[in-house]
Amino acid sequence: MPAPGPSQPDTEGPRPGSVTLPLHTLHHSLSDPSLESMNFLNEVSQRYPDAISFAAGRPYEELFDIAQVHRHLEEFCRYLEADRGWRPAQVRRAIFQYGRTKGIVHDLVAATLAKDEGMHVDPEAIVMTVGCQEGLFLVARALRTDARDVALAVAPTYVGFTGAARLAELPLLPVRAGPEGIDLDDLVRTVRQARKEGLRPRACYLVPDFANPLGISLSVPTRRALLAAAAECDLLILEDNPYGLFSLLPERPPTLKALDSERRVIYLGSFAKTAFPGARVGYVIADQAVSADGGAGGLLADRLAAIKSMLTVNTSPLAQAVIGGRLLAHDLSLVRANTGEAAVYRRNLTLMLEGLAARFPPGSGVSWNSPGGGYFLVLDVPFATSDELLAYSGRRHGVLWTPMHHFYAGGAPLRQLRLSFSQLTPGQIGSGLDRLAALVHEHRDGGSR
Repeated sequence: MPAPGPSQPDTEGPRPGSVTLPLHTLHHSLSDPSLESMNFLNEVSQRYPDAISFAAGRPYEELFDIAQVHRHLEEFCRYLEADRGWRPAQVRRAIFQYGRTKGIVHDLVAATLAKDEGMHVDPEAIVMTVGCQEGLFLVARALRTDARDVALAVAPTYVGFTGAARLAELPLLPVRAGPEGIDLDDLVRTVRQARKEGLRPRACYLVPDFANPLGISLSVPTRRALLAAAAECDLLILEDNPYGLFSLLPERPPTLKALDSERRVIYLGSFAKTAFPGARVGYVIADQAVSADGGAGGLLADRLAAIKSMLTVNTSPLAQAVIGGRLLAHDLSLVRANTGEAAVYRRNLTLMLEGLAARFPPGSGVSWNSPGGGYFLVLDVPFATSDELLAYSGRRHGVLWTPMHHFYAGGAPLRQLRLSFSQLTPGQIGSGLDRLAALVHEHRDGGSR
């Protein structure tokens, strides 16, 4: 009898008599193109494996080390025994069993944020999540009570928040980014108009440091003005900060949460960029008090944990232990843990800016922004970009990038594309820009696909 082989996908459609589910009978969000964007951006490189990819914003892989995973796990287990006084059986249970819904490294995260960011938060206000993506959904789900509730988001917007809000049935109202990273006049105007229409604006989402996709950072005066505007509008701020450590300058601005004196900021963090995305560990700081009939309602973090308990139960203790060990190994400082990564991203950004200037001189019809750090920059080109053009670019020119329409509502093609430079070597950056220049010249000069 032959050995069973791997199952083959059914590519011929449903078999006669098999169940077919009409799309209109499923949740309406499943028809939303924004839900396809995340998979598209993550998987496009697999479709063109020989292409150089400026598409997905992934960490630099050359610094990954399997041995570090084992060392960090051992470091965390030693910490539990030596510093916490746990018995070996307790340590095994903490690593192998279901864990506390809020997480098991929340105290280490709080200590790290105090050291690196000057943020002093109660560890009980921290919920460890399955990546930042789960945190985005938990917050959106908690804020949505009925059809009147809406959120605001600085446009262009990270597609992960757009998708999470869709799933939570929390409509988004766009706020212009403007040259400062957020147009505060437009923010106030949008909130007032929404309330005139009977809506309840709950929060404004943004990435204040090297935003995805624009790469813009808010100045300190703009951060203070944003907090003042949020207070005036009685609005929460959802601060997403995956890239803040990766600045060209030694001095980094304070986070919005560090400046927050009213507990108006819900802070979303991730170890995808500062450790490794495969761990799928993020967190939410939600220290807002919740009032309830008949007594204290605790913190918003407690309510987010209640949602999480029915969604993912808990974040992998094993993955948290590896992250906790990484923090301990670097004296509870992600700044220290990421010195090598930060140097790579600074080098790559410099190479990108120099390479673009060499290939697209003044008068070429091509321009770009110059972010002060992070993973991304945006290129303005003299033709509309689209997923179809991206496929052609990967197939014909061997280079990938991200059409900017993925970050805006409506999805109309734009004359912009996002370039991510985080995961590339210097040689790949040079070759990739050569290929990109060939594509741009072909289409600028009237070439066709």
